[in-house]
Amino acid sequence: MRERAIVFEGVHKSYPLYYHITGGFKNFLFNFPKSITQFITTRYDVLKGVSFEVLRGETFGIIGRNGAGKSTTLGLIAGVLKPSSGAVTVQGRVSPLLELGAGFNPELTGRENIVLNGVLMGLTRAEVVRRIGEIIEFSELGNFIDQPIRMYSSGMLARLGFSVVALLDPEILLIDEVLAVGDADFQKKCLSKMMQFKKNGVTMIFVSHSLKDVEEICDRAVWIDNQRIRMLGPAREVVNGYKRAL
Repeated sequence: MRERAIVFEGVHKSYPLYYHITGGFKNFLFNFPKSITQFITTRYDVLKGVSFEVLRGETFGIIGRNGAGKSTTLGLIAGVLKPSSGAVTVQGRVSPLLELGAGFNPELTGRENIVLNGVLMGLTRAEVVRRIGEIIEFSELGNFIDQPIRMYSSGMLARLGFSVVALLDPEILLIDEVLAVGDADFQKKCLSKMMQFKKNGVTMIFVSHSLKDVEEICDRAVWIDNQRIRMLGPAREVVNGYKRAL
């Protein structure tokens, strides 16, 4: 039986709503007890009782409309968010590629940011330096690698971000819409690298609005709708169900 890499058990995630203090700070103070009660009890649900598991070595897709809770799910797996209730269990080192430029220092060069991000992912500086030539070559950034990344375009940030994660031997790889940015050739290169990961048994969680990519890459998928799981199963079946609903 294959080992489970990620387990969600009845996960609920919510955030406080702040509309009740839009009447001004003075009004908030004059009605302080009531305002505090509203602040604590008035919340917006992002996920409601979500349960699923991802097996080690599986490529797992997450689909749904904007605001359904897809990126929140990735944030919970990455550990940057905590569930309001329920439990999230992750077995393995997580390499997140959730937002272009996230974790990069705009004043550092691309080369310096490679080292910084590699260390933040839990590797030693020596391990990152040993692979830095491959990372730079994969990114195809040329002389820009020694320029501050505040000068980079979104496509260049995508190249750098994916290259760092892809060349540092991820165990669990989280990918959020990164293939939607950059030129067609680099997107093709990223897809090819993901297929290589799949062959090598890397666990991947893939969020994308490209249903074709989800169907092509993923073994299974979950469709999140109105903060709940609408469908869970083989990627092709889930994608077809989503298409019919649209």
